[in-house]
Amino acid sequence: MTSISAPRSALRDFLESESAGGMLLIFAAILAMIVANSALGETYEHAIHAVTGPVLTDKLGPMTVHLWINDGLMAIFFLLVGLEIKREFVDGRLASWDRRRLPMIAAAAGMAVPAALYMLFAGGTPGLAQGWAIPAATDIAFAMGVLALLGKRAPTSLKLFLVTVAIVDDMGAVAIIALFYTAEINLAALGAAAAILAVMFVLNRRGVKSLIVYMLMFALLWYATLLSGVHATIAGVLAAMTIPFERTPGAPDSETSPLHRLEHALHPWVAFAIVPLFGFANAGVDLGGLTTEQIFAPLPLGIAAGLFFGKQIGIFGSVWLSVKLGIAGKLRGATWLQIYGVATLCGIGFTMSLFIGGLAFPGNALLIEEAKIGILMGSLIAALAGFAVLRLAPPHPQYAAVEAEADAEISADGDVLTNTEARASGEEGKETA
Repeated sequence: MTSISAPRSALRDFLESESAGGMLLIFAAILAMIVANSALGETYEHAIHAVTGPVLTDKLGPMTVHLWINDGLMAIFFLLVGLEIKREFVDGRLASWDRRRLPMIAAAAGMAVPAALYMLFAGGTPGLAQGWAIPAATDIAFAMGVLALLGKRAPTSLKLFLVTVAIVDDMGAVAIIALFYTAEINLAALGAAAAILAVMFVLNRRGVKSLIVYMLMFALLWYATLLSGVHATIAGVLAAMTIPFERTPGAPDSETSPLHRLEHALHPWVAFAIVPLFGFANAGVDLGGLTTEQIFAPLPLGIAAGLFFGKQIGIFGSVWLSVKLGIAGKLRGATWLQIYGVATLCGIGFTMSLFIGGLAFPGNALLIEEAKIGILMGSLIAALAGFAVLRLAPPHPQYAAVEAEADAEISADGDVLTNTEARASGEEGKETA
């Protein structure tokens, strides 16, 4: 007799793949550092900057391996980010204001405080102020990889809180890239991009569900955005907003939903190929001859301080205040020490910080290398400190019961509350967005 298994929750798949992908990203970063500081260092540099394509824009010049990764493959990463943002806001943990409140407050504070600390340390040095956004980002894959090392010691509520804060954080990073790291604008190309995006929205409203059509339009949108002067990866997030999604309140994601199918198809490639490849191509820093003076220069010190101190102060402080003021409920099954630990882990800013670092100092190899040192230093300290706190923190007295309840909720409807607030009621049935 053949048994029919229930559809797996997108949330469960997401948590598992992010954890495994994070472990691979950690390995890729370590490998890049080893290669860059070995006899293969020169070969590594030549390989990632090798010319491998035509001139797509005069601004970028001939395409290189590094450009294909950062401007091409990372657009697919941002497409997945956009899909996750849309799913969470339409039918997930951010579907109502009650459920958005805490992660939005935490993410906003977790971006503002690191940026302020960066400006305190480095803003007064000529030419460094534009790096203010580098420590504002959280690397969800890297942080989830560290959480995976803790096994069952990390409550589900902490994992979900980290995911939701990082998703809101990504929204802020995308807005920052679009608004503050765009140089000259080609109005004709920008108009073409807007027209392509409008067509994609019309296709959505007309009920077109073919992913092939949307992906072809995404490729055109990417190229028009590249020509416009806005960073091409923004096309990924914009395209994601047009992918049809079937709401299924109280049940796992619909297997027929185009967004569900695309997200599940992209996630393994992004988690296990694109992000680790980006990490390997961008994390290699030659430490030969590195001095204490260089490590504690304003740029790396400002970034490291923003990531390590700024993130934990901003996120933990905002969560504590929100709970004490009655704005939001405390995370279920987690102690304050564990919440502090995960706030510290949010100081891992690897992928998005490296990405913004390249945008902040275009063409300035010295400052980009200094930024990498600060990112690696701050992220490593945050990872080690966050892991130590969570490893040594005693579990919540009701940990086992809350974990069993959370696991049952994920299995039943693909979602789970992260705090003590009541679940927002949803309209039964499917609705396409």
